[in-house]
Amino acid sequence: MTAELPRVTYSNINADFTAVHSLFDGVLDDTRAQVLGRDHAHLIAGQPVASGAMATVVSPIDRDIVIGRFGVADAAMVDRAVQAARAAQPAWAARPWQDRVAILRGFADELSRRKFTLAAACLFEVGKSRMEAIGEAEEAVDLVRYYCNQMEENHGFLRQMKRAFDNEETIDRLRPLGVFAVIAPFNFPLALSANMASAAMVAGNAVVYKPSDRAGLTGALLAEAAQAAGIPDGVLNMITGDGATGRALAGHAGIDGIAFTGSHAVGMGLLRDVAAGPFNRPVIAEMGGKNPTYVTASADLDVAAAGMARSAFGLQGQKCSAGSRAFVANAVYDDFIARLIERARAVRIGNPADATVFMGPLIDDKALDRYLRACDEARRDGRLLFGGERLTGGFHDRGQYVLPAIVDGLPDDHRLHRDELFLPFLTVQRFDDLGDAIALGNAVDYGLTAGIYTRDPADLALFTDRAQAGVLYANRASGATTGAWPGIQTFCGWKGSGVSSKGGLGPYYLQQFMREQSLTLWHD
Repeated sequence: MTAELPRVTYSNINADFTAVHSLFDGVLDDTRAQVLGRDHAHLIAGQPVASGAMATVVSPIDRDIVIGRFGVADAAMVDRAVQAARAAQPAWAARPWQDRVAILRGFADELSRRKFTLAAACLFEVGKSRMEAIGEAEEAVDLVRYYCNQMEENHGFLRQMKRAFDNEETIDRLRPLGVFAVIAPFNFPLALSANMASAAMVAGNAVVYKPSDRAGLTGALLAEAAQAAGIPDGVLNMITGDGATGRALAGHAGIDGIAFTGSHAVGMGLLRDVAAGPFNRPVIAEMGGKNPTYVTASADLDVAAAGMARSAFGLQGQKCSAGSRAFVANAVYDDFIARLIERARAVRIGNPADATVFMGPLIDDKALDRYLRACDEARRDGRLLFGGERLTGGFHDRGQYVLPAIVDGLPDDHRLHRDELFLPFLTVQRFDDLGDAIALGNAVDYGLTAGIYTRDPADLALFTDRAQAGVLYANRASGATTGAWPGIQTFCGWKGSGVSSKGGLGPYYLQQFMREQSLTLWHD
């Protein structure tokens, strides 16, 4: 039935998804009745393991909706999971790489079969719109399949080297490291968990996976899918918990590498902790962004306003790739701002289970506090052109719902231009010289994504030459700075947005979960 439905991605925004919405209505009802509100144990060595301490998690959409109760793993539980992974990893690594690929492809198939339930769980748990949630479930499937294809295309990363002598053979090979800690964020709990965990596993590592404490349900459902797909016991272990759980996992002596997506402060802290140890362990980290967009005098302003609004306000701005800073040519500034405000005013904000809603709630009280403080700063130091208010009354009282905010008139060095806010909050600046604007956009600690709208080839060339970001977009109505997809756009963070100069979703990511070994054999 679902095979005939159009696939939802982040960029096919003009497709007819009527049939998808019709099916998803029923999935949402089933999820409310059968998935929400349950107790969830840790998964260790293929078995559910109860936890002493439990945390009740409610939906950001409606605080009366209980997502579930999740164990809070202490240091002893973390140790148990790591030991299970260490016990399972040698046999997993010893399998031919072709076997691991076949099993992980089965995992992708299982995710595909469950994609609408996974999307519904994500919607309730994170507050994503329908299209964002279903698109993320599709992306998770494609990520697993992409890394399987990469393993196959590179022949298991086994390469014959030159011979010094006729009787001497040398092989270069990439081998797994052992056990990876996979620490995932709340905002893309399906795709980013699948991204890190599947890359680690297909490379021959075992995984101890900790989802965000706001996304334990999608984590549990991913683990269930892995079991159903036949991933061997102990190869993927899942523990839930809070920040203390994550710190205990990352600092465990039995962990051989860390894959992390989250804030710059936490990621850099992990890197420093590892650097202080007796030897290096890989830290594969994606750590956010402050992503600029440039609207030139030659831009199609309708396309620019559409793409800017989608990137700035989609998922309530809670994306590392969110467009949070715009530079607009003086010649078109007023016209562009008018169109952008019109787009912001048209955004439907409310319960994302409604197919017409684009913006759901902020994730929690801390996010609301950041929003209100940022809006106060904007009023004090610049101009709040639109938004800056919490929505109240009726359903809006059940969660943290806000208007998207558009701000201008701030000094060039203001912190709202530089800090990642993780909010539907866009600062706008005028420019006369594109080169100067790009220099300002580059003058931040981050370097994840950047976008431009222009019909001038010289402006486009200047942008692609000088923009300091790992992901560049030009003239996209579907998103100024957002919308990367496995095998199509890589997702590499420069500067403070990453640590390895290699990005997920692309052809250089998988190798980071392995280490190189040369083997020279003399044949009599």
